[in-house]
Amino acid sequence: MAQLMVSGIEAIQRLKDGNKRFVSGVRSIDNMIKQSQREEFVEGQAPFAIILGCADSRVPAEIVFDQGLGDLFVIRVAGNIVAPSQVGSIEFATDTFGTALVVVLGHSQCGAVKAAIEELKNPKGAHSFNLLSIVNRIMPTVEPLFHTELRHQDDKLLDASVHANILASTNQLRHGSARLEQLVQEGKLTIIGAEYSLKTGIVTFIEGL
Repeated sequence: MAQLMVSGIEAIQRLKDGNKRFVSGVRSIDNMIKQSQREEFVEGQAPFAIILGCADSRVPAEIVFDQGLGDLFVIRVAGNIVAPSQVGSIEFATDTFGTALVVVLGHSQCGAVKAAIEELKNPKGAHSFNLLSIVNRIMPTVEPLFHTELRHQDDKLLDASVHANILASTNQLRHGSARLEQLVQEGKLTIIGAEYSLKTGIVTFIEGL
């Protein structure tokens, strides 16, 4: 089922509206109907937004934004980190579908960010090589916060680290890919950060980056 392409601004509003429905416990009837129309998506898709989100089981993008089949192109990895495979997936989606919005979706109490903080506090190297590949991408973003008063306040340190990690991933996408940077400069792509609250269900968009 083809969709008309939408601008980055319109796509953000759709996500905001969907999250409001999710928080209020009211689902879109149209999106519910889409779940039974999978045959209509066999020949193609036209997602209006790309979501690079954390793999945490409590933060499924399609649900927290109340969207249906074919609406979102979702890439999930612990800590919503940016690595070549994620960049390539996003480049594929922008070039293939013309999707005009990328959202880096982090969340409160992120386990991968916690692991990075613990590794900085007590370097043990106890993680597997593959897990360290994730933690090592987060630590450089978190480490400067240890030179502030936040180092004495665990909860605030974690909150600030989650926020900083989202900003870092957003910045990496904007400047770590020549293709994505070109699309942003041409006004064809918006890349924005957002944070999901496990407690409230609310997604806060980090605008004006």
